[in-house]
Amino acid sequence: MAKGASISGFPEWLPEERMVEQRVIDTVRRVFELNGFIGIETRAVEEGSSLLKKGETSKEIYLLSRLQEVGHESDTPIEHRLGLHFDLTVPLSRYVVEHSGQLTFPFKRWQIQKVWRGERPQEGRFREFVQADIDVIGNGELEDHYEVELPLVMVQALEQLRQFGLPKATVHANNRKLSEGFYRGLGLSDIEGVLREIDKLDKIGADEVVKLLVSGCGADEAQARACLELAELTAKDGKELLEKFDELCAGHNIAQDSDAYKLARQGLDTLAMIVDEAAITRPGSVIADLKIARGLDYYTGSVYETFLDGADQLGSICSGGRYDNLASQGNRKYPGVGLSIGLSRLVSYMLHTAGAHASRVSPAAVMVAVWNEDDRLDCNHIAAALRERGIAADVAPKAAKFGKQIKYADKLGIPYVWFPADASNDGEGSDHDEVKNIITGDQVPADAKSWQPDTLYAQQTVSLSK
Repeated sequence: MAKGASISGFPEWLPEERMVEQRVIDTVRRVFELNGFIGIETRAVEEGSSLLKKGETSKEIYLLSRLQEVGHESDTPIEHRLGLHFDLTVPLSRYVVEHSGQLTFPFKRWQIQKVWRGERPQEGRFREFVQADIDVIGNGELEDHYEVELPLVMVQALEQLRQFGLPKATVHANNRKLSEGFYRGLGLSDIEGVLREIDKLDKIGADEVVKLLVSGCGADEAQARACLELAELTAKDGKELLEKFDELCAGHNIAQDSDAYKLARQGLDTLAMIVDEAAITRPGSVIADLKIARGLDYYTGSVYETFLDGADQLGSICSGGRYDNLASQGNRKYPGVGLSIGLSRLVSYMLHTAGAHASRVSPAAVMVAVWNEDDRLDCNHIAAALRERGIAADVAPKAAKFGKQIKYADKLGIPYVWFPADASNDGEGSDHDEVKNIITGDQVPADAKSWQPDTLYAQQTVSLSK
């Protein structure tokens, strides 16, 4: 991030860092489109009534005020005020309802856009950042198979980012119906509260979560410890998961004919299906992890968190889940499932930990040198001829000594410098155009209508310093 940035949490990338970010965005978008997702962009501003749907995160909303309204904002209820969106899921739900007549369902969309969230900035966490989302929205119903397909698409995208230094990614999946049914079977009623506290397990540890469950969710010590037993349950496949869950229920007297068990079993069957089917396509990419809770109010089924090998400090870098009630229009519901990557966090990791860097600052492959200002028009014509053939070209900013012009190109990482024929015939230059590879030192005659750069040097690339 640029040194001297004065507003904490609002990153500004230097040109070579921005190139890394752009390459990451292009890579992720291509994977999304290869899987049939359609790109959209929604407005940055939403009504407070929409933004408040996301529960605790609503405390982090940036509300908008015009200067003339400062001091009078309290006259308007938050529900009627405008705020910057802090994710792309809530805007999507509004978008789908408003445009349902023009969309084809299931609606598969990708969206890569900035969001704003007023949380405490820290390493890898920003107040303004880019998210990359994929969601599938149904009209009235949505098939369960999307709950397997979407995490696999995200794994595919993250695998493509390994060329930029990203470690292997693994999706950890759970199902909120499974958790809710088990909690109800224990006699707990504040399900949202329990889920929010379990979601803090990795951050604060088991003992602190137990205290929160007892003090804030109406659980006694035994119930709280039972919640942790569920969170710690692991299995290598769906069959083992079912067996261990039944053993756990039997140990806490949750009868298999009870409504609580039947609800939990719905979620368990879906989770087992996700793990087993994902294992066929990409073994080890999606695993069951029953401590994943996603402490957001609108998730109703599968929930996902994604972690990178050896990058525990980052926490989850891609999360999401199934939501059945976020978008509705009268009696019509638009259930969905989606996942979101925090791209800015990944770019920060790639730059500062993995050592990703751009091969050059300028996208130009060629800089046309200028003998004198009287020749600039001819130089512009050479650059135009190269551009017409798809070769990115720039023209030297002024007719300085050629050594200075070459140094300027080198600072921008431009690999080729084009020397036009010397129109002055003073003997300093050639009577024909020449191009110099300033990396290898090779200089050859060239014609702007036919010369082709070596792709090894001409392509703007991202590589690793390690």
